[in-house]
Amino acid sequence: MYQLIDVAFDVEGKRILHPTSLAFETGKITTLLGHNGCGKSTLMKLLSRQNVPASGQVLLNHQPVQQLDSKAFALNVAYLPQHPPITDGVTVRELVCFGRYPWKGAFGRYNREDYDLVDEAIERVGLTPFANRFVATLSGGERQRAWVAMLLAQQSQCILLDEPTSALDVAHQYELLHLIRELNESLGLTVIMVLHDVNMAAKFSDHLIALHSGKVIAQGTPELMMTPEVLKNIYGMELALFAHPQTGQPISYIP
Repeated sequence: MYQLIDVAFDVEGKRILHPTSLAFETGKITTLLGHNGCGKSTLMKLLSRQNVPASGQVLLNHQPVQQLDSKAFALNVAYLPQHPPITDGVTVRELVCFGRYPWKGAFGRYNREDYDLVDEAIERVGLTPFANRFVATLSGGERQRAWVAMLLAQQSQCILLDEPTSALDVAHQYELLHLIRELNESLGLTVIMVLHDVNMAAKFSDHLIALHSGKVIAQGTPELMMTPEVLKNIYGMELALFAHPQTGQPISYIP
């Protein structure tokens, strides 16, 4: 679905992302890892067309993303930024209805099918009892679920999530990522996201991409990436690993 060919990005003459070539597999969850300032959010903004490359090309289904009109892009890709807009005075159902905008335009009328898709999206994220509640009155985890429902209502093939768990406690992080994995498997969604917690990333991702100082330094399956050597290269510190007693999944910790 997505491919980067020698993509670089500069800010005021400073290179933030060095020439990078990547391919993201359709129907899989890919997570970007690395310390603050390594280029993760920059890469996400290039994928979501928030930034324009200084050089190289970002391709979506073999077409440069900048050549797609807004509707064509939105019908393929839904994006949730790190800091979503303020939703004061907006109910969950109203927020999720915004996901139908690319299909209708500014003056399009919503029909029964649209409202059915909205209700289905709300049900999928487990918020049906809160559909008429104001988003601002929900817990952090519930708010993130409402935003995910809006992305689902958009019916895009790919969703981009920039640090979706950053404001959540551990329990709500797990619940949200478990939901994203369920949606990936049940709907065949392609998911590209940024996470800080390497253990959560390894548990819920098919592919990990690690950045450091604006360069991709490692990528692969969680099994290949979760080694002391790779983790030290990513985070610049010694991390040890142990196997989960039930699943055998490698889990990192500071020794």
